[in-house]
Amino acid sequence: MFCRPCRLSPPAFERAIAYGLYTGTMRSLLHLLKYEGLEPVAARLGALMAAQLHTSSSLPSEILVVPVPLFKARRRQRGFNQAELLANALLRSLRQLRPEWKGTLAKNVLTRRRATESQAGLNQSERRRNLRGAFFVSETEQVKARHVLLVDDIYTTGATARACAQMLRRAGAASVTVATAARAQRRGLELFRPQPAVEVPMELDVALWDGGSTLQ
Repeated sequence: MFCRPCRLSPPAFERAIAYGLYTGTMRSLLHLLKYEGLEPVAARLGALMAAQLHTSSSLPSEILVVPVPLFKARRRQRGFNQAELLANALLRSLRQLRPEWKGTLAKNVLTRRRATESQAGLNQSERRRNLRGAFFVSETEQVKARHVLLVDDIYTTGATARACAQMLRRAGAASVTVATAARAQRRGLELFRPQPAVEVPMELDVALWDGGSTLQ
């Protein structure tokens, strides 16, 4: 079933799959990844995302894995791109789950060409305006006629996924599927306002997470 925004304005991606909700342990772990750059978190979340894709989605036999990019100044400041870390981990896990499957990481295909205001605290229409013209495909030949898996950390209103998917489809992508570690709860978007990262023991049981969410 499509959500109301997607019924009113169909996105350029075919489906969006998230492992869990952006709350509790998941939220704390994503903060550790995004603001502290803890790669073990990315490895675990990427594996969980891969398992979710493996069980709930019919992936094409060959796919281009594209992380949502950061603006170059933000990338230099942070020292890493959390979406790229997740994409790498997801790709490794999918190859283990499906040895016959062919996936290629394309981290430079999609580029963010200008800085944007933080999406936190913006409503859906403000998020879309904020991202207008922010992304472009720098290597169209790699994208043309390919099935693309777009990877990011959080799916909030879908504005980033929509903007990226639109550019990928304009560049000739055959299809775009979105995969994120977490999605927002419609009743709790205030969770996305910036807050300090929380120290979370890495031995926390991931089985307690609310897994298995699919958006369209």
